[in-house]
Amino acid sequence: MLLDDLKRYNVILASNSPRRRELLADLGIDFQVKTLKGVDESYPHDLPVLEIAEYISRKKAHAYKSHMSADQLIITADTVVILGDEVLGKPADDADARRMLRELSGKTHKVVTGVTIATTCNIKSFSAVTDVEFAPLSDEDINYYVDHYRPLDKAGAYGIQEWIGCMGVRHISGSFYNVMGLPLHCLYSELNQFIMHELR
Repeated sequence: MLLDDLKRYNVILASNSPRRRELLADLGIDFQVKTLKGVDESYPHDLPVLEIAEYISRKKAHAYKSHMSADQLIITADTVVILGDEVLGKPADDADARRMLRELSGKTHKVVTGVTIATTCNIKSFSAVTDVEFAPLSDEDINYYVDHYRPLDKAGAYGIQEWIGCMGVRHISGSFYNVMGLPLHCLYSELNQFIMHELR
Protein backbone atom coordinates (compact mmCIF):
# COMPACT_ATOMS: atom_id res chain seq x y z
CA MET A 1 0.00 0.00 0.00
CA LEU A 2 1.26 3.48 -0.85
CA LEU A 3 0.96 4.83 2.70
CA ASP A 4 3.15 1.98 3.96
CA ASP A 5 5.69 2.39 1.15
CA LEU A 6 5.96 6.12 1.85
CA LYS A 7 7.18 5.35 5.37
CA ARG A 8 10.55 4.58 3.76
CA TYR A 9 10.87 8.30 3.04
CA ASN A 10 10.95 11.57 4.90
CA VAL A 11 8.21 13.26 2.86
CA ILE A 12 8.65 17.02 2.48
CA LEU A 13 5.96 19.40 1.28
CA ALA A 14 7.78 22.45 -0.06
CA SER A 15 4.93 24.94 0.17
CA ASN A 16 3.86 27.88 2.30
CA SER A 17 0.21 27.22 1.43
CA PRO A 18 -1.93 26.23 4.43
CA ARG A 19 -4.48 24.75 2.01
CA ARG A 20 -1.90 22.38 0.50
CA ARG A 21 -0.86 21.30 3.97
CA GLU A 22 -4.46 20.48 4.88
CA LEU A 23 -5.06 18.64 1.62
CA LEU A 24 -1.92 16.50 1.81
CA ALA A 25 -2.78 15.62 5.41
CA ASP A 26 -6.22 14.50 4.19
CA LEU A 27 -4.46 11.81 2.09
CA GLY A 28 -3.12 10.29 5.31
CA ILE A 29 0.49 11.02 4.40
CA ASP A 30 2.98 11.85 7.15
CA PHE A 31 5.06 14.81 6.04
CA GLN A 32 7.04 17.84 7.10
CA VAL A 33 6.91 21.34 5.66
CA LYS A 34 10.12 22.98 4.52
CA THR A 35 10.48 26.03 2.34
CA LEU A 36 13.38 27.92 0.81
CA LYS A 37 13.35 31.67 0.50
CA GLY A 38 13.84 33.39 -2.83
CA VAL A 39 12.98 30.50 -5.17
CA ASP A 40 12.73 31.86 -8.71
CA GLU A 41 9.18 31.36 -10.04
CA SER A 42 9.62 33.10 -13.39
CA TYR A 43 8.86 31.34 -16.66
CA PRO A 44 9.49 31.96 -20.38
CA HIS A 45 6.96 34.40 -21.81
CA ASP A 46 6.41 32.16 -24.85
CA LEU A 47 5.58 29.12 -22.71
CA PRO A 48 2.02 27.85 -23.41
CA VAL A 49 -0.23 28.95 -20.55
CA LEU A 50 -1.33 25.40 -19.71
CA GLU A 51 2.32 24.42 -19.11
CA ILE A 52 3.25 27.28 -16.76
CA ALA A 53 2.19 25.68 -13.45
CA GLU A 54 4.03 22.43 -14.14
CA TYR A 55 7.13 24.34 -15.29
CA ILE A 56 7.21 26.36 -12.06
CA SER A 57 6.62 23.31 -9.86
CA ARG A 58 9.57 21.56 -11.51
CA LYS A 59 11.71 24.67 -11.12
CA LYS A 60 10.86 24.73 -7.41
CA ALA A 61 11.85 21.06 -7.07
CA HIS A 62 15.22 21.65 -8.75
CA ALA A 63 15.88 24.47 -6.26
CA TYR A 64 15.56 21.91 -3.43
CA LYS A 65 17.56 19.11 -5.04
CA SER A 66 20.92 20.22 -3.67
CA HIS A 67 19.44 20.35 -0.15
CA MET A 68 17.95 16.84 -0.24
CA SER A 69 19.19 13.69 1.47
CA ALA A 70 18.77 10.19 0.07
CA ASP A 71 15.80 9.36 2.31
CA GLN A 72 13.75 12.41 1.35
CA LEU A 73 10.86 12.71 -1.10
CA ILE A 74 9.83 16.24 -1.93
CA ILE A 75 6.53 17.52 -3.31
CA THR A 76 6.31 20.96 -4.92
CA ALA A 77 3.29 22.58 -6.55
CA ASP A 78 2.12 25.72 -8.27
CA THR A 79 -1.39 26.84 -9.20
CA VAL A 80 -2.38 29.34 -11.88
CA VAL A 81 -5.73 30.73 -12.95
CA ILE A 82 -6.15 31.22 -16.69
CA LEU A 83 -8.84 33.37 -18.30
CA GLY A 84 -8.55 33.18 -22.05
CA ASP A 85 -4.81 33.65 -22.62
CA GLU A 86 -4.28 35.72 -19.47
CA VAL A 87 -2.66 34.26 -16.38
CA LEU A 88 -4.14 35.64 -13.18
CA GLY A 89 -1.60 35.30 -10.40
CA LYS A 90 -1.84 36.52 -6.83
CA PRO A 91 -3.30 40.04 -6.68
CA ALA A 92 -0.96 42.87 -5.79
CA ASP A 93 -3.52 44.61 -3.58
CA ASP A 94 -7.25 44.89 -2.90
CA ALA A 95 -7.89 46.88 -6.07
CA ASP A 96 -6.14 44.24 -8.14
CA ALA A 97 -8.20 41.51 -6.43
CA ARG A 98 -11.42 43.34 -7.30
CA ARG A 99 -10.24 43.73 -10.90
CA MET A 100 -9.57 40.00 -11.22
CA LEU A 101 -12.93 39.03 -9.76
CA ARG A 102 -14.74 41.41 -12.12
CA GLU A 103 -12.92 39.73 -15.01
CA LEU A 104 -13.91 36.25 -13.76
CA SER A 105 -17.55 37.25 -13.14
CA GLY A 106 -19.99 35.39 -15.39
CA LYS A 107 -17.22 33.52 -17.23
CA THR A 108 -15.52 30.14 -17.29
CA HIS A 109 -11.81 29.97 -16.53
CA LYS A 110 -9.22 27.24 -16.07
CA VAL A 111 -7.33 26.41 -12.89
CA VAL A 112 -4.11 24.50 -13.50
CA THR A 113 -2.02 22.98 -10.73
CA GLY A 114 1.39 21.62 -11.59
CA VAL A 115 3.00 19.15 -9.19
CA THR A 116 6.50 17.71 -9.05
CA ILE A 117 7.58 14.69 -7.01
CA ALA A 118 11.32 14.26 -6.53
CA THR A 119 13.93 12.20 -4.75
CA THR A 120 17.68 12.45 -5.19
CA CYS A 121 17.42 9.83 -7.97
CA ASN A 122 14.13 10.54 -9.75
CA ILE A 123 11.78 13.38 -10.64
CA LYS A 124 8.25 13.36 -12.08
CA SER A 125 5.99 16.28 -12.98
CA PHE A 126 2.32 16.40 -13.95
CA SER A 127 -0.54 18.86 -14.00
CA ALA A 128 -4.31 18.86 -13.62
CA VAL A 129 -6.84 21.23 -15.18
CA THR A 130 -10.26 22.19 -13.82
CA ASP A 131 -12.79 24.41 -15.56
CA VAL A 132 -14.61 26.77 -13.18
CA GLU A 133 -17.68 28.81 -14.13
CA PHE A 134 -18.63 31.84 -12.07
CA ALA A 135 -22.14 33.26 -12.02
CA PRO A 136 -22.27 37.04 -12.48
CA LEU A 137 -20.85 38.74 -9.38
CA SER A 138 -22.12 42.15 -8.28
CA ASP A 139 -19.77 44.85 -7.04
CA GLU A 140 -21.31 44.33 -3.60
CA ASP A 141 -20.43 40.63 -3.72
CA ILE A 142 -16.86 41.36 -4.80
CA ASN A 143 -16.32 44.12 -2.25
CA TYR A 144 -17.71 41.99 0.58
CA TYR A 145 -15.45 39.07 -0.30
CA VAL A 146 -12.28 41.12 -0.70
CA ASP A 147 -12.94 43.12 2.48
CA HIS A 148 -13.76 40.10 4.65
CA TYR A 149 -11.54 37.34 3.20
CA ARG A 150 -8.48 39.26 1.98
CA PRO A 151 -7.62 36.84 -0.86
CA LEU A 152 -4.23 38.39 -1.67
CA ASP A 153 -2.43 35.05 -1.26
CA LYS A 154 -4.60 33.26 -3.81
CA ALA A 155 -4.15 32.94 -7.57
CA GLY A 156 -7.08 34.59 -9.29
CA ALA A 157 -7.99 36.36 -6.03
CA TYR A 158 -10.36 33.69 -4.73
CA GLY A 159 -10.57 30.47 -2.75
CA ILE A 160 -13.26 28.11 -4.01
CA GLN A 161 -13.74 26.75 -0.48
CA GLU A 162 -14.58 30.21 0.82
CA TRP A 163 -17.76 32.32 0.71
CA ILE A 164 -17.35 33.43 -2.88
CA GLY A 165 -17.00 29.84 -4.05
CA CYS A 166 -20.07 28.77 -2.11
CA MET A 167 -22.30 31.51 -3.53
CA GLY A 168 -20.64 32.32 -6.84
CA VAL A 169 -19.33 29.15 -8.50
CA ARG A 170 -22.04 27.83 -10.79
CA HIS A 171 -20.25 24.78 -12.19
CA ILE A 172 -16.90 23.02 -12.16
CA SER A 173 -15.54 20.33 -14.47
CA GLY A 174 -12.62 18.49 -12.97
CA SER A 175 -11.13 18.18 -9.50
CA PHE A 176 -12.45 20.49 -6.79
CA TYR A 177 -9.27 19.89 -4.79
CA ASN A 178 -7.20 20.98 -7.78
CA VAL A 179 -8.82 24.42 -7.54
CA MET A 180 -7.85 24.51 -3.85
CA GLY A 181 -4.24 23.88 -4.84
CA LEU A 182 -3.54 20.13 -4.94
CA PRO A 183 -5.20 17.56 -7.24
CA LEU A 184 -5.46 14.78 -4.66
CA HIS A 185 -6.60 11.90 -6.86
CA CYS A 186 -3.88 12.59 -9.43
CA LEU A 187 -1.26 13.08 -6.73
CA TYR A 188 -2.08 9.79 -5.01
CA SER A 189 -1.99 7.93 -8.33
CA GLU A 190 1.26 9.57 -9.46
CA LEU A 191 2.90 8.95 -6.07
CA ASN A 192 1.95 5.29 -6.31
CA GLN A 193 3.55 4.96 -9.76
CA PHE A 194 6.59 6.96 -8.66
CA ILE A 195 7.21 4.77 -5.62
CA MET A 196 6.71 1.56 -7.59
CA HIS A 197 9.38 2.79 -10.03
CA GLU A 198 11.70 3.72 -7.15
CA LEU A 199 11.36 0.32 -5.50
CA ARG A 200 12.10 -1.76 -8.59
